[in-house]
Amino acid sequence: MMLFRKLRPDARLPHRSHENDTGADLYFCPEDGLPVTLAPGETRVLGTGLELAFAPDHYDIQIRPRSGLAAKHGLTVLNTPGTVDPGYRGEIKVILSNFSNEPFTVEPGTRIAQLVVNFVYRPPFSFTEEENETTRGEGGFGSTGL
Repeated sequence: MMLFRKLRPDARLPHRSHENDTGADLYFCPEDGLPVTLAPGETRVLGTGLELAFAPDHYDIQIRPRSGLAAKHGLTVLNTPGTVDPGYRGEIKVILSNFSNEPFTVEPGTRIAQLVVNFVYRPPFSFTEEENETTRGEGGFGSTGL
C-alpha cells in the first residue's frame, strides 16, 4: 500500500479510470486555488497537493504524460518519466510543457499527468578492468538504420 498526505483540502488521491490500468491520474491542485494558463512553449511546475507519506522501499513512482493531453493539446511532462523516490517527502509536482501553438488553461482538478508505481531492483555498482565484447559493440543512435 502507498499512503499519501493531503497538503491542501482539495487534493485528490491518484485515480485509475479502469480496474486494470497501470497509470493513475494526478490532479492539479494549486496552492491559491486558481487556474494556470500555459502559453505556447511555456513550461510550469504544477502542484498536486499530495505528499507521499509511505511507500515500500522497493517501489518508486514514475510521473508520465497523459496521452490525451499530448495528442489533443500538445501538453507533455517534460522530464518523462519523473521519479518520486520512496523516501522523498515533499509535494509531488509535475513539470508540464505546452508544445502547441495555443495557450492552454489548466483548471484546478484537471488531470495533468499519470502516476505509475514501479518495482525497483538496486544492484550494487562496481568497476571492472575486463572488456566484455558483444556483437552489437558500440552501435547506437540509429546505427541499425531506419
